[in-house]
Amino acid sequence: MTKTPLLVELLTEELPPKALKTIGDAFSRGIFDGLKSRGFLAAQCRFEGFATPRRLAVFVDSVLPKSPDRPSRQKILPVNVGVDASGKPTQALEKKLAALNLSHLKVSDLEKAPDGKAEAFFYNFVASGSGLVVGLQSALEDTVARLPIPKVMRYQTPEGKNVQFVRPAHGLVAVYGDEVVPVSALSLEAGRTTFGHRFLGCGEIRIGRADDYPSLLEQKGRVVAGFESRRERIRRQLIDAARGARVILPEALLDEVTALVEWPVVYEGQFDPAFLAVPQECLILTMQQNQKYFALTDGEGKLLPRFLIVSNLETADPSSIVHGNERVLRARLADAKFFFDQDRKQRLQARVPRLASVVFHNKLGSQLARVQRIQKLAGAIARKLGADVSHAERAAHLCKADLLTDMVGEFPELQGTMGQYYARHDGEPDAVARAIEAHYQPRFAGDSLPGDNIGAAVALADKLDTLVGIFGIGLAPTGEKDPFGLRRHGLGVLRLLSEKALPLELLQLLQLARSQYPSEALADSVAVDLHGFMLERLKNYLRDKGYRPDEIEAVVSQNPTRIDLVAPRLTAVQSFRKLPEAEALAAANKRIQNILKKTTVPGAAPDLSLMEEPAERALFAATAHLNPVVSSLLASGDYTDALCALAQVRKEVDTFFDEVMVMTDMPLVRDNRLALLRQLGDLMNQVADISKLAS
Repeated sequence: MTKTPLLVELLTEELPPKALKTIGDAFSRGIFDGLKSRGFLAAQCRFEGFATPRRLAVFVDSVLPKSPDRPSRQKILPVNVGVDASGKPTQALEKKLAALNLSHLKVSDLEKAPDGKAEAFFYNFVASGSGLVVGLQSALEDTVARLPIPKVMRYQTPEGKNVQFVRPAHGLVAVYGDEVVPVSALSLEAGRTTFGHRFLGCGEIRIGRADDYPSLLEQKGRVVAGFESRRERIRRQLIDAARGARVILPEALLDEVTALVEWPVVYEGQFDPAFLAVPQECLILTMQQNQKYFALTDGEGKLLPRFLIVSNLETADPSSIVHGNERVLRARLADAKFFFDQDRKQRLQARVPRLASVVFHNKLGSQLARVQRIQKLAGAIARKLGADVSHAERAAHLCKADLLTDMVGEFPELQGTMGQYYARHDGEPDAVARAIEAHYQPRFAGDSLPGDNIGAAVALADKLDTLVGIFGIGLAPTGEKDPFGLRRHGLGVLRLLSEKALPLELLQLLQLARSQYPSEALADSVAVDLHGFMLERLKNYLRDKGYRPDEIEAVVSQNPTRIDLVAPRLTAVQSFRKLPEAEALAAANKRIQNILKKTTVPGAAPDLSLMEEPAERALFAATAHLNPVVSSLLASGDYTDALCALAQVRKEVDTFFDEVMVMTDMPLVRDNRLALLRQLGDLMNQVADISKLAS
């Protein structure tokens, strides 16, 4: 059967830029999957999606004109309804067959097969394939109905029909090879005519063949139709236009700008260097968020008084475009400078009392009450870390004051950053200023951590207070919903404890944070519940680090509270499992755990005088010899050698299980052997539960 390329395009008004990529991907994937599920695509068929500010399109390289015939099965009626006691067809069966235009069938033509607990009649036949018009129409309707549109727009066509879509649609193209497919969507009939760039294009563009689409749009319409290719063109132009400077290229901004232009051209603008007296974070955000410009820095990361504009217009003389954008940016930067100057007229300390009017949560009080909790908690953590307690408490006291500044009101992303600048202006110690900024870290996965223990103490206090408070009033994350970012806060705490190797007990920290609240304010079990929640987050964190699930389970199943020791223990587990004795010892440990779970083990230590078999005496001696060795290695933090030392008892363990019956009929001997196994299990599992490594 002939396979021919297909092009489908919807031409619209300007689509929402932040949603364009998602909608474009959904449109192309929806058409492709819709045709595939209906049997119109070959096995190796490929597709390419296109998305510009004014169009959604998809090109599929090999489409069948007709879907293949396929075996089908139609349920008719239950057998006990379709025939009477003598096996003759009932009136109900005859009516059913007539309704399905199958009156010519006899009972013998039907298949009798189980249908749940009863039997039913089925009609087996070969269904004829449908034509492409039917298949594409159905796929197109389904795709348009399921697009992830952030907000539906209602509009009226020139003919007076009411339509709902993300933006008014003005054209539909459906070209199969060189023929138009007569489908419709959004009150539009398909044709082969589209339009290019509003100002640079040549007007109406006729699509002769489906595979001519991207080249025709680029050559005649001055439109780069592919989202990714347009995005990469913008990236290259920005780097070239930077002339050796470094372009700050946030991926989200690059996506948004790509969704705003069809024929990208980069121009350079400049601003008054006097504005560089304002913190560069403010200037960069002003350029990015308000104007969609790209900032430039030198090799040391210092902002330059230049910026790059991605325009949708190519012109031999771009001076009017550049000067217009420079004027707009100057006004924006002047606003930022005004905010900065005004904010510095009032000290951070003077803003703190006003936090009493800012609600943290209606069940947890104000931001001022929260700051007071964080201050005490940060001081206690700093004391445990041997850091300057007064600096940690001072930073915690001031850490939320910048929420009341004009600059943070304009750019909430600058929380902490502006606090650092204002603290320095107020003459606060440098360590305090750094900690104010650092207390939000890490803000996201992969973000940097506070540089010193003062910042780490405040960052931990901030996150622990949120976790304990929100969790304690019953607002734990459910499914994908996590409105308070507790998973992110939990991961931040784990990263701080692990990556900075802080010698702190997680459960103690949670209990300490809980103690800052009135006893009746939170659930009594919040610290223990949160510890379990955090360990689940720890498993995800460790999987992302590349550890194997059974290795993670071996360590985390022991409910560790010293998170800084988890990674060293995992390293020990990895070294242990490379030993030739590892598999047998893991299996033996699993066997020990299973035996101990099924019976009550006496608390007394094993008694050598009750040991009758040479194998149990040998295991007792080997265990007694190894115990102080392992304890010494654990005390010095040498987890790898401690775990690998277990290889020394492989022979005695194997012999014991080969020659000794643990569950003997003699109670004293049985209890003594169970006690020996318990002692051996305790010895083997001090670093990790190696039974988890058994296959």
